[in-house]
Amino acid sequence: MRYGAHLPLLDLDGAGWRPGTLVSYVAAAHRLGYAAVTANDHLVFQRPWLDAVVALASVAGTSADLRLATTVALPVVRGPAALAKAAAALDVVSGGRLVLGVGPGSSPRDYAAAGVPFDERWPRFEESVRALRSYLTPGAPPFHGRFYSTDGALRPHPARADGPPIWLASWGSEAGLRRVARLGDGWLASAYNTTPERVVDARATLAVELSRTGRTIDDLPCALATMWTYVTDDERERETHLRALATMLNRPVDALAGRLLVGPAERCAAVVRAYAAAGIGQLFIWPLADAERQLERFMGDVVPLVPPSP
Repeated sequence: MRYGAHLPLLDLDGAGWRPGTLVSYVAAAHRLGYAAVTANDHLVFQRPWLDAVVALASVAGTSADLRLATTVALPVVRGPAALAKAAAALDVVSGGRLVLGVGPGSSPRDYAAAGVPFDERWPRFEESVRALRSYLTPGAPPFHGRFYSTDGALRPHPARADGPPIWLASWGSEAGLRRVARLGDGWLASAYNTTPERVVDARATLAVELSRTGRTIDDLPCALATMWTYVTDDERERETHLRALATMLNRPVDALAGRLLVGPAERCAAVVRAYAAAGIGQLFIWPLADAERQLERFMGDVVPLVPPSP
């Protein structure tokens, strides 16, 4: 299991951001041994949300060898040409360290803000991934679809000759997993929308679908994003953070309590161990508060309780 950290783009406590907040957070992640920093994408949310692409660009030059990933960016909301242009630039300025995670998004408000019909998100998303491939792979043939066309190259090209890997998000539906196997270089699952048991079933489905394209499940990285985290031995703190998160996400507290890393270190480690056993190879944590301190607590108190994979 390798670990990454979501950038603190969401203003959960109303404190906002100070200049240098993201750079300091990324420096802490590097010092503590994280492998990646990631950014999630929304135009509109219940709380203020920093732009994902701008945030990643702001730390590209100070992130050492950390992988930069979008988990996920919204190509239908942003438009595949604009997202491809930004992704190529991020790959160039980071020296080829970008993973472009993409998804359709689940918020009608994002689509309304962008002026795109929400009920067209699935066919548009399918086409947008194909368009991104065409834009980001030098020499690739143009793509022509119902919604998007890639006539005309975007330059500069990405740093890598074959472009950044494109990982697809799916909560685990059969249609979504078929799309991952058909179009994706990796699968991004959502921590508050799945369980280890569902991951096992999803990977079995992926294995079958991948075999149709000549690939195996070992060829497909599987990562778990949006793993909200707050390591604490204080039960009152645990309940406070879970209630606030449940309100923000409009989910029952009980549905989140056993899925996320909120609570004592051993309880959190049990969740991580279960996901490691299910086949998740990378896990991206998202501190709910005290962001840099939580990066330390996770690496110092939780990870030692997760045995390395054989």
